[in-house]
Amino acid sequence: MGELQNPQDQSSSVRRRLAAVAFADVAGFSRLMAINDVATVNKWKRLRTEILEQHMTRHGGRVADLAGDALLVEFTSAVSAVSWAVDVQRSVYALQDEMDPDLLTLRIGISVDDVIDDDGTLQGDGVNIAARIHQAAEPGQVVLTSMARDFVINRVPVTFQDLGTPPMKNITRPVRVYAVVWEGSEATAGIAQPYLQWSTRPTLAVLPFRNIGGAEEDSYFGEGITEDIITGLSHSRSLYVIARTSTLRYSDRGKDTQQIAYELGVRYILDGSVRRQKSHLRINVELIDVVNNRSVWAERFDGTSRDLFEFQDRIAARIVGSVEPRLQAAETARIVSRPTESLDAYDCVLKAMSKLYLFTQNSFRDTEELLNRAITLDPSYARAYAYLAWCLNFWIGEGHSSDPHKDKARALAAALHSIELDPQDSFGLAVAGHIISFVDRRPNDAVELFDQALVQNENSAFAWALSALTFAYLGHPDNALERLQNVWRLSPFDPLNFYFWIVAGIAEFVAGRYDEAIVWMRKSNRANPRFIASLRMLAASLALADKTADAKTVGQKLLAIEPTFRVSSFVAWYPLQRPDDLSKLEAGLKLAGLPE
Repeated sequence: MGELQNPQDQSSSVRRRLAAVAFADVAGFSRLMAINDVATVNKWKRLRTEILEQHMTRHGGRVADLAGDALLVEFTSAVSAVSWAVDVQRSVYALQDEMDPDLLTLRIGISVDDVIDDDGTLQGDGVNIAARIHQAAEPGQVVLTSMARDFVINRVPVTFQDLGTPPMKNITRPVRVYAVVWEGSEATAGIAQPYLQWSTRPTLAVLPFRNIGGAEEDSYFGEGITEDIITGLSHSRSLYVIARTSTLRYSDRGKDTQQIAYELGVRYILDGSVRRQKSHLRINVELIDVVNNRSVWAERFDGTSRDLFEFQDRIAARIVGSVEPRLQAAETARIVSRPTESLDAYDCVLKAMSKLYLFTQNSFRDTEELLNRAITLDPSYARAYAYLAWCLNFWIGEGHSSDPHKDKARALAAALHSIELDPQDSFGLAVAGHIISFVDRRPNDAVELFDQALVQNENSAFAWALSALTFAYLGHPDNALERLQNVWRLSPFDPLNFYFWIVAGIAEFVAGRYDEAIVWMRKSNRANPRFIASLRMLAASLALADKTADAKTVGQKLLAIEPTFRVSSFVAWYPLQRPDDLSKLEAGLKLAGLPE
């Protein structure tokens, strides 16, 4: 019997070296195999032998592994790896364009790292990263890590587009990824990507609602409400929702939420249960931040089984309306603590939103700077433009603009560009509608955009609220108040309630119900004392309700924040459409002692 080898001797025999590794795979290979497996296999073989391997020989690479539709290639330098990848993609593109439009397309990821050479087989973190980051590539694209980029800057005639730090399965540390852009590539042809930071939007899985009690009809109810929630959340552009077909297998809850989240690659889990007692139904739902192992939001809903489907629709809508603002609040809290230097486009937007509602000149400037940075990082990021328009809306409306004409034009341009980039984003459509209605004083023209926003996402409390404000401007207060009922049904504890409450106050003001308007304005002012819009309307409402002393007190508070306020200037641009409504507003502000 031979001697056992000392573990120390084994470790000393491990060979390590710095290597550039490129991982290439065929985009949509499984789908193509399902259509015609023989043709797909033959095309992949032709692609390997006539393009990948020929260029590999020229650039001094070697095949380290070949499995199915994927190829791992080792190079002695990052320059060689990137040059090979670009040449490969150029050749594939040329063949598609000139000879074979059905040729397969590739995604290629490149990393540089210390690797282990196990008798010619490469192993290690760098290999795993190359095999993960290629998923951030579009078909026909090359992506690489920041370390690989540093090796090739100014050595290869290419530029780079920052893709942020996408989450990667089994890779715990953040890895910054860049797309390689060369002359003639799709990136230089102006093809816009919907999101630079697609991979850092919050990821959510809705688990099948559990049936507590055992009745078969309750099981159907749980499945139905789960499907409705997933469908509703899928309309949001601010998060990724795992398809129902991927979550069905977790119906029996054989694994804990952390294991499920790990397998699905999500940060958030929405879990729920259904319990029936005779005709009474109870739904419990919880939104869980799995990474931090904490509950973000939980709520209980009660109803009867007499109208099962109406109850299902109502609860599903309420959950959908509540989840998005809760997720954004959780994501914002997570992002705010990061140093600004590490931010990318998505992070910039979240950090901007954490500052916007402070309602100071500095907070507005910081917000605009962060949003402009997001746009610079990703000129095709539709929501960054929408949020910029939303920020300018407050900058103008709160009286901070030194050049309102110029800033109104900027707000309108940003809003319209947002919906040009993404015409199906409910948030962007709602912002554009509001900018046209409030900033450009054309509420009639805004109604169609709000209709489009609500077609895209009927569970958007934000779109319902902004549309309500436009109907108040148009002199339809009851329609406005009816729309606000949807807001509080969908998201009763929304972070933007301070804004939504003033919408209710304006509707009541237009209706001539000043006491009711005062209640809403005071709620808004308590929630955000620096929100000047609530002080203006509160002062006018108090004065018209014959509470002149209180009106003058509020007027002084307004002037302390906005010393340049003048009634005539304000009334000249405020978008109330009925002359009588504007006259009442002007009279109330003057009675409150505000300067003409």
